[in-house]
Amino acid sequence: MNNEREMDTETIPYDAEVQKPTVSVFVCANCARPGKAATSAGRSRPSVPEFAWPFPVKKITVPCAGRIQPEHILKAFELGADLVAVIACEGENCHYIEGSKRCARRVEFVQSILEEIGLGEERLLLFSLPGSAAEDLLVTAGKKTEIPDPESLKRKIDSIRERTVKALEILPPNPLRLMDSDAVPCRNSREGTDTTDDNTDK
Repeated sequence: MNNEREMDTETIPYDAEVQKPTVSVFVCANCARPGKAATSAGRSRPSVPEFAWPFPVKKITVPCAGRIQPEHILKAFELGADLVAVIACEGENCHYIEGSKRCARRVEFVQSILEEIGLGEERLLLFSLPGSAAEDLLVTAGKKTEIPDPESLKRKIDSIRERTVKALEILPPNPLRLMDSDAVPCRNSREGTDTTDDNTDK
């Protein structure tokens, strides 16, 4: 399966003078939408919430967070992201059953790599929003679903944004963005300056 076709990438600029995003956000297309009935018309257009990020963001929309591979996250850091956030569905409401849990294991694995190479695990954050798998099943079966509380969802989205902003405020710039490609990354750099369908855990 072609990896590029599985991800919808959008760069949201904050300042016209900023050429590179400082944050990359992988977000599941099903994490915060209302339930809808299954159709034979094919995959619908992704529907993700607006986070109102106050900084440059590269948003990568995926059909399931479980399809994000460690190399996708590491590539974001290699391209200069100071911080990467992954937003998945809640573990028990994933359309792909184990997708969110698989994503959590992979995030933990990449965090261990970031610690080992000196970038720090705090550069990679994992969040979850309600998801819509159970709601889709109920709508498809013609049953009533609970009307989502928009204020509750808004509070969760606001929390994700605020926690990401706070994390970014205390992080030094990504040394991979500031140094030559063959330099060794370090935490104190500021002082010197196919998504696939596999079921593997990492």
